[in-house]
Amino acid sequence: MVLSMDEIVNAICLHMAERKGVRPTDVNVELSWEEDTGYSAEVWIQGRSQFLVESNMIEAILRYLNSEYNIRAYREDVRLDLDEEITAIVNQH
Repeated sequence: MVLSMDEIVNAICLHMAERKGVRPTDVNVELSWEEDTGYSAEVWIQGRSQFLVESNMIEAILRYLNSEYNIRAYREDVRLDLDEEITAIVNQH
């Protein structure tokens, strides 16, 4: 299974909204990849910026898989990939 960049953004929006007690529409996310730091996401909530590292992004993706697809995946089942855009590749058992 492959999650698109939009789905990764949605996963992070839902995750951060729940953690911060705001609506998902109040969360803005920008994904990035850099050679030095790998995958990251910059999240803006109520004018404040926060950076998420790859493990935080995968945590959000795992929760999204469970809530949206009823898939119980583990951290080692999810791999971020960069081609035309950032995607998440999920190995299902």
